[in-house]
Amino acid sequence: MPKGYIIGHITVNDPDAYKEYIERDTPILESFGAKFIVRGGQSETMEGETQNRHVVIEFDDFETAKRAYHDPAYQEVAEIRRRTATSTIILVEGT
Repeated sequence: MPKGYIIGHITVNDPDAYKEYIERDTPILESFGAKFIVRGGQSETMEGETQNRHVVIEFDDFETAKRAYHDPAYQEVAEIRRRTATSTIILVEGT
């Protein structure tokens, strides 16, 4: 069965406040079996426009990734990200 991924492209506008998002989102997503493949780190945009930070989170399947994103506890914490960063969040099915 194909894996499911949440991919985030993020520019953090308030680093101090964003730390709370990272601390609180991790255990919620891990409760859905999340495996953080990429979480920040050095990046270089070769083509097109992008944000400054990139995150790739792997789940067992697409439906689990979707459930994790829509989970009420995660959505509550996601409000911190929405207030402190500009982001694009994508759910993808892949290998």
